[in-house]
Amino acid sequence: MDFDLTILGSASATPMLGRHHTAQVLAVGRKQYLIDCGESTQERLIEQKIRFSRTDCIFISHLHGDHFFGLFGLLGTLHLQGRTEPLRLFGPAGLDEVLTTQLRCSGTPLSFDVQFTCVDTTQHQQVYEDAAVTVNTLPMRHRIPCCGYLFREKPGRRRLVKDLLPTGLVPEQLQALTRGEDLRDDVGHVWLRHLDVTEPPPAPRSYAYCSDTVFTESLADLVRGVDLLYHESTFLHEMLERAVQTGHSTARQAGQLARLAGAKQLLIGHFSSRYRDLEPLLEEARREFADTNLALEGLTVGL
Repeated sequence: MDFDLTILGSASATPMLGRHHTAQVLAVGRKQYLIDCGESTQERLIEQKIRFSRTDCIFISHLHGDHFFGLFGLLGTLHLQGRTEPLRLFGPAGLDEVLTTQLRCSGTPLSFDVQFTCVDTTQHQQVYEDAAVTVNTLPMRHRIPCCGYLFREKPGRRRLVKDLLPTGLVPEQLQALTRGEDLRDDVGHVWLRHLDVTEPPPAPRSYAYCSDTVFTESLADLVRGVDLLYHESTFLHEMLERAVQTGHSTARQAGQLARLAGAKQLLIGHFSSRYRDLEPLLEEARREFADTNLALEGLTVGL
């Protein structure tokens, strides 16, 4: 099953040519999760040939415009396309009020239900679960309430090894073996152990999205061993004072957190428009954590 992250936008507050406001799509099998929805997210989805209709859940980190100003437009387009399936929306308090006001003032009655879950940005807790993943909040330290999100794939079933299977098994018996159950005869004796004819599923994958925040070392414990970590890197470390003042992190600090967390890969993004050339940020982060890449628009990372 695929587990792919696509970057739609990687700019901080001020967009620039070729660098748009924050938005990402995580695709797990047939499920699709939109993470933040900055201005122009719709256009980025079209560019990447990602179908709007596959999105059932949207996770908003906080209510600064560069992270959610594209949301109302996206909802409007889904309405115009005739969507009827409910859409799950997660975000901080006030997001529902903003959307309700926009819908009322624009006279836009949506053709589908928006099921809003208000998340506590100060807590690390599970807010969503489906057949593919669980999602937990990650507390951020920003100028307004803000959280990241940790996506963990659910463990898969064991996989049958065709060459080891006896002939004549019916579908119900095959399903029991993949569930980790042994097959027994009428008196309860095991006649086929599932361990003898199956192999373990691939290890579950995980993705941590750390939105706007000052460097917070305690986050490392919450995302320990994550397969892919995204961490904002608005500034170079020479502007640490400015980063702290504005509630942001430096590229060096992003690398430090990835190292402390034992992450397997790091993506840095949310770049200040003062940096036309992003290589210095990449180099700074890589000095702390070698397996670092830039969250460039259109990049897809498969795990």
